[in-house]
Amino acid sequence: MYRTHTCGELRLANVGENVTLAGWVQRTRKMGGMTFVDLRDRYGITQLVFNQDKDATLCEQANRLGREFVVQVTGAVNERSAKNPNLPTGDIELIAERMNVLNESLTPPFTIEDESDGGDDIRMKYRYLDLRRTCVRKNLELRHRMTMEVRRYLDSKGFLEIETPMLIGSTPEGAREFVVPSRMNPGQFYALPQSPQTLKQLLMVSGMDRYFQIVRCFRDEDLRADRQPEFTQIDCEMSYVEQEDIIQMFEGMAKHLFKELRGVELAEPFLRMPWSDAMKYYGSDKPDLRFGMRFVELMDVLKGHGFPVFDNANYIGGICAEGAASYTRKQIDQLTEFVKKPQVGAKGLVYARVEADGNVKSSVDKFYSQEVLQQLKAKFGANPGDLILILSGDDAMKTRKQLCELRLEMGRQLGLRDKNKFACLWVVDFPMFEWSEEEQRLMAMHHPFTHPKEEDIPLLDTKPEEVRADAYDMVVNGVEVGGGSIRIHDSKLQAKMFEILGFTPEKAQEQFGFLMNAFKYGAPPHGGLAYGLDRWVSLFAGLDSIRDCIAFPKNNSGRDVMLDVPTCLDNKQLDELSLRTVLKASDKEQIQ
Repeated sequence: MYRTHTCGELRLANVGENVTLAGWVQRTRKMGGMTFVDLRDRYGITQLVFNQDKDATLCEQANRLGREFVVQVTGAVNERSAKNPNLPTGDIELIAERMNVLNESLTPPFTIEDESDGGDDIRMKYRYLDLRRTCVRKNLELRHRMTMEVRRYLDSKGFLEIETPMLIGSTPEGAREFVVPSRMNPGQFYALPQSPQTLKQLLMVSGMDRYFQIVRCFRDEDLRADRQPEFTQIDCEMSYVEQEDIIQMFEGMAKHLFKELRGVELAEPFLRMPWSDAMKYYGSDKPDLRFGMRFVELMDVLKGHGFPVFDNANYIGGICAEGAASYTRKQIDQLTEFVKKPQVGAKGLVYARVEADGNVKSSVDKFYSQEVLQQLKAKFGANPGDLILILSGDDAMKTRKQLCELRLEMGRQLGLRDKNKFACLWVVDFPMFEWSEEEQRLMAMHHPFTHPKEEDIPLLDTKPEEVRADAYDMVVNGVEVGGGSIRIHDSKLQAKMFEILGFTPEKAQEQFGFLMNAFKYGAPPHGGLAYGLDRWVSLFAGLDSIRDCIAFPKNNSGRDVMLDVPTCLDNKQLDELSLRTVLKASDKEQIQ
């Protein structure tokens, strides 16, 4: 037996017991004739004591231990004279009697501490060492507990966990896919699933009624803090349901997770917000409602007073930051530079302070009388000490998105985006379609299988751009943690949808004939939702990126720097797959 107890298990009740521990050497400290070793495993840290007077050989062996050596130590549990209140095991120590070095270690390239001296790149290269850090390990423990609670909740509601294939057909209507060549079918390819969408719909046709799966999904997209090329979904589908049934079911699951994993009781129903309102008042379909600063349109107040920037604008809007009138000119200049960054894209920023006496002082005072500025103040319901920030532009949607970035930045600067505060809502009534400049056609905003709202179905033939979808996203703290829709279950309506999206009947049959044919055999009304497991875990862990709640993530270039993949295949493998690679000059430079 390598160990009788873990390094996080022993307490005062164990004093006098003879035990064996095994783990990694966190650090050693020599004090006179005593050597102290902190031994660490997944469960915690226990202090080991080696006494020169009692066993000089054993003490000398302890002095030769390096960081991350793997050792086995047997000894007696003793009450510490100098207790450590910061450790669960801080009341005891182990008086070492025997030690066996199970494996030596090179000096790690960074410290295995919560506050490590290793940068992101080096920690990702040695991810197996990074995972020894308590802060990273706790993220994976949280992930484990979340999957267990998800399974417990859904099982209690009658859901069946059913696996779907990883090798499926290509569905290029969505995001870019990862494709897999078939050796046994030369020149043909599988695709890795972006989601099990059509497969879970087929499970509803087959009568499974309530399905879920904690499933790996794959998208060949540019990476962001909340996006990886492979990620995990909590994928769910239900039959004989309407939108309200699904919202109630999965709002219930969210509340269950908050209670069990964060100890947070969310008694009130989540807010519902139409997509049009989210875009109008927050410039985002995933607004962060932990704080206010709702947009106010200002065309009627500020247009037509001789200020060319506003007079020529098609949209003027602003936010009011309570108590921020104390911002210095330097701080406002920094905000102006922020909105001018390429990722935001505004041309400038106008501000107005509400002074202590109620008067308004603006950066464009020479164009506006105090009477007009008072109207501006009234529009926001602003009070003395508040700061009004204004953007304008030719395109209302684009300017609102810029204002959204400014709002989030102000929320961050003013400390309003508290990671221990949670604001949950459902964004509903999404547009069914969006126009693609690249494709020069309408595209499905969610996917081609989303059911339009019943009252909007007549518009499919006349004004498809005005059709709303029976779709819904759950948003928490400005993060879309899940989304779904009621699905089309009628083959004629599904064919109509493909027609609007530019599919010929032949193309629709080639790519999705299996689904439309299945609908002809009595498909029940159905709908579902998929939660992003990685996003839930990062939200609960208070992380800015999903990367640290994934055991072996990719970097921002989609590479695993630990495994050094992706890599090139040798010619023998390419021959077996009937493939040849043709690289552009830029691709060759990137590989080199």
